[in-house]
Amino acid sequence: MPDIKIKRELLMILLELGKSSHPSEFLALLIKNGDTIDEFELAPGTITGSSSARYQPDMMPLGTGISGSAHSHPSGAIRPSDADLRFFPAVGKYHIIIGAPYTEDDWRCFFADGSPCSVEVID
Repeated sequence: MPDIKIKRELLMILLELGKSSHPSEFLALLIKNGDTIDEFELAPGTITGSSSARYQPDMMPLGTGISGSAHSHPSGAIRPSDADLRFFPAVGKYHIIIGAPYTEDDWRCFFADGSPCSVEVID
């Protein structure tokens, strides 16, 4: 049984965001409704570069239901960095990392502690 579900359409959008942002990272905040991640918000005030993406948490609107994050690793590494492991707990439970070349196989989900999270992709 998966830990969480994600809408295929949302996953495809996140992969495209990674591709279109390359060689810089992108950062999005994930929204979960029920047991499914089905929305995202681009974090306001995000500063991106080739090795990091940062946002201003005090600029987030209240009550958005943020349950995690998604960001890209232009290097193609789809595992949490030390910086990711410091960031994850402040943003929610589920964290998707998308790596170059941004195909349907180039992503993984992790819990806030960096351990793998199983995800079912649904239509």
